[in-house]
Amino acid sequence: MSSGRQEAGGGGPLSGVRVVELASVIMAPYAAQQLGDLGADVIKVEPPTGDMTRHYPPTRSPGMGAAALNLNRNKRSVAIDLKAPGGRDALLALIATADVFITNIRPQALQRLGLGPEDVAAVNSRLVHLNAQGFRSDSELGGHAAYDDIVQAASGLVWLNEQVSGVPYFVPTVVADKICGLVIVQSVLAALHHRDRTGQGQHIEVPMADTMLAFNLVEHLAAATLDPPQGPMGYSRALSSRRKAARTADGRMCILPYSDRNWRDFFAFVGRPELADDPRFGSLADRARNADELYTLMEEFSPRHTSAAWQEFCDSAGIPAAPVLSLDEAAASDYATEGGLLRTAEHPTEGTYRLIGQPVRFRTTPTGLHRHCPRIGEHTEEVFAEIGYRPSA
Repeated sequence: MSSGRQEAGGGGPLSGVRVVELASVIMAPYAAQQLGDLGADVIKVEPPTGDMTRHYPPTRSPGMGAAALNLNRNKRSVAIDLKAPGGRDALLALIATADVFITNIRPQALQRLGLGPEDVAAVNSRLVHLNAQGFRSDSELGGHAAYDDIVQAASGLVWLNEQVSGVPYFVPTVVADKICGLVIVQSVLAALHHRDRTGQGQHIEVPMADTMLAFNLVEHLAAATLDPPQGPMGYSRALSSRRKAARTADGRMCILPYSDRNWRDFFAFVGRPELADDPRFGSLADRARNADELYTLMEEFSPRHTSAAWQEFCDSAGIPAAPVLSLDEAAASDYATEGGLLRTAEHPTEGTYRLIGQPVRFRTTPTGLHRHCPRIGEHTEEVFAEIGYRPSA
């Protein structure tokens, strides 16, 4: 680990690791935020106007948008204009002190700025340098711009939605950005472990389209797993148009019998025990092949009981079940509040705001909020003084 750096608040498993983030929007900033929550000293390098996400509404004051308050917690902000004289030198001076450099600027743009892998390695051979971009740099799409919607389309996710609903919907969350952000974290931690064993830094590339295609194919490769394919791609249960929350006598629930015993108990509870011996539903493979029929029966049976009665039965039978909650209801639930997943905090300049907590718990190393989202460039002088860098006049 690099020495002589400021620790990020209350420690954590990554205490002593310095991460330089040159990134915008959600994917890479989300990854760096995760590392900051784990105790790393994350220095966010942004232009004097700030990461564009800072300006996305709702905002209480300029440069402090709602998403930025959580995406940039546990970070320090350094403002550098990379196109100005001395900008590149300032960034390289900072990278020279870092353990990790994360960026989602396209490789071609980095090369034009003189910040390619060779340039970065020349100032810090032990660096873990991670590039995240829409497509593989060595592909014909390597120079193409990509955001979450583009990657959802390119990785088959929009097509999957169309198979179920008949409409090519996008998933209503920036799922590609966040999944790829978690893959960035995984990759960085693996590379840090490798460096600790070997002393070698390395350059890592996380292409979003490849990552999401691999993610989607885990279950949807299905019959195409075998060569030659034994059928089309697609996990039949997930692609059933009947797969949806069940309507109970007074609400909606997800009721998910899975094992043979679960289904036997379920059929007994709804007064149709003979269905447990129906050849369509006798085994996991049978139920997968007849998912539409099974979900149709669920629609018929579920209104016979209230949500509370269903929950009581499912709990007693070991069947997974949960009510359908709105985001407001989920965030305000006893489960979320008791676990600290959403709470209020006081920002030094923004006042009271709602904070997304750290869901992962470590028994012996604290994690969580130690530093609020900084203002744009708030720590520029502090960090430059810390590393002994004096910008040229």
